[in-house]
Amino acid sequence: MTTAVLADDSLLLRGGLKLLLERHGITVAADVGDAEQLLAAVAEHRPDVAIVDIRMPPTFSVEGVRAALSVRRNHPGVGVLLLSQHLEHREALALLQQPGGGIGYLLKDRITDIAAFTGHVREVAAAGTAIDPIVVQRLLRRPRAADGLGVLSPREREIVARMAAGRSNAGIAADLHLAERTVEAHVRSIFTRLHLVDEPQTHRRVLAVLSYLAT
Repeated sequence: MTTAVLADDSLLLRGGLKLLLERHGITVAADVGDAEQLLAAVAEHRPDVAIVDIRMPPTFSVEGVRAALSVRRNHPGVGVLLLSQHLEHREALALLQQPGGGIGYLLKDRITDIAAFTGHVREVAAAGTAIDPIVVQRLLRRPRAADGLGVLSPREREIVARMAAGRSNAGIAADLHLAERTVEAHVRSIFTRLHLVDEPQTHRRVLAVLSYLAT
């Protein structure tokens, strides 16, 4: 059973989201309206995932993402899924560069499929990633070092972008009209090019996404 803590300053949105999640089998241990209450709720309930609005009181700037980063530091086993109406480049990278999995960044206005959304929540709770493709596209357009551009082939960059969006190898194969074995070969090549070693304490798929976005 997946458990979640919600943090959003909008009481109506928070209530609707809680109802939606619980109807789809996700237990909401607490729903709160600001960053301070979020940190207290995570410490008390130790949920599988914290679902956090980026802009919360008192300044409605980036309190949410700062609280999310604090959750990652103090409770590394808790996944963090950011929800926002805005794309915050710097704050997105600050979260995505955190070690380990359990990271998500979705844009509220682009959530149109409830089953897909609850799937993303479970993915982040299970130490995976769920990043809106628009977020990925914007981050991939950022200026980067020449050696960062040359590390991966164009096809490998396509695959990394879909990995960041939470797509499985089978999903990527369907998107790009490739055989799943071909995608698996590209993923192995990506790991090699990014010097990602297979170790029990690491999630190479997540590290591949973060390494590429951070270059």
